[in-house]
Amino acid sequence: MTVPFATSPRSTVGIEWELMLADADTGDLVPRAPEILDALEESTALERFTVTGELLTNTVEITSGIGDTVAAAVDDVADAIAAVRAETEPRHLELLCAGSHPFAQWYDQQVTDKTRYESLIERTQWWGRNMMIWGIHIHVGVEDVNKVLPIIGALTTYLPHLQALSASSPFWAGERTGYASNRALVFQQLPTAGLPWPLDDWAQFEGYLDDMVRTGVMADASEVRWDIRPAPRWGTIEVRACDGMSTLPELAAVASLVQSLVEQFSRDLDEGRELPRIQPWFARENKWRAARYGLDARVIVDSDGREEPVVEHLHETIDRLRDVASELKCAREFEGLQTILATGGSSARQIAVAEAADGDLRQVVQHLIREFRGGPTLREHLLSSL
Repeated sequence: MTVPFATSPRSTVGIEWELMLADADTGDLVPRAPEILDALEESTALERFTVTGELLTNTVEITSGIGDTVAAAVDDVADAIAAVRAETEPRHLELLCAGSHPFAQWYDQQVTDKTRYESLIERTQWWGRNMMIWGIHIHVGVEDVNKVLPIIGALTTYLPHLQALSASSPFWAGERTGYASNRALVFQQLPTAGLPWPLDDWAQFEGYLDDMVRTGVMADASEVRWDIRPAPRWGTIEVRACDGMSTLPELAAVASLVQSLVEQFSRDLDEGRELPRIQPWFARENKWRAARYGLDARVIVDSDGREEPVVEHLHETIDRLRDVASELKCAREFEGLQTILATGGSSARQIAVAEAADGDLRQVVQHLIREFRGGPTLREHLLSSL
């Protein structure tokens, strides 16, 4: 099977952000996405951003245009949020984002009326209906198809770092799970989801797709649900490992890290340097550790099995990539990573709110609503750092 990889400018950025719709008073999820999308269709038709539906009718997905910088992509996201709010506020609805909703139940949710989603639920049954998960997807342009699989292999060594930074699903259906990112382990139950297979080149990826299509596992490349995958239609590498970020500055910070990593690996390939890679069993263990412990995880950082606290290795990575981030014009967004490391991230904040409220998860939802609405916009955050 021949799979063309679209032409894409190097290290450009696109962002997708899945957002929950909740009742303003109760904080419970509401199946109102179809009417919001209908109301937005005409007014947003010519915008750079898009607002679309997802598997469940309690979710809208915001997608940026192609940004030369992280800031440009995030500006699109901010404009999209403003457009969505113009429709949600009169309906007494709030927006929030995390990897999971703290107390909502799967059996109360409605599946979007779309053949693709109906087929997914028919095949996956209970696990499919349990996909009450929200995430971010970050696309970075790659100018040469021969770089795609090597860079994905290298990014896999940083998958636990990205999971830990974004971990925001410590609660599931009203229970504290003991995991910083319960979403990470739920999502991998879907067919073709989970860690990317360690493929060396595009021909091997085409062979993988040929096997999967021929045996009826998937229809095309869009059904590859790896945590980090090629996106042939867009000419990008798409990082899907992250829980939904709870604030816009945090989203920008993680996007800047992904962009900087891809650019650094692309430069390494240009210079003939070998990219980092770890054994698949180490990658699997790292994913579990990051899901379980978040920023408290100790991860395996090289093929020799050397271990470091993920926070320490992130600090080393930030120092190493700072000049790259500056050249990509995302230096201020990049420094937002330090804020996440200092605060412990969304998962830790949610647990702290729950403990202060004697376990009342309704208060956790209200906290997430306040963070999404009242936390600084990216522009305000950047101005405050001047």
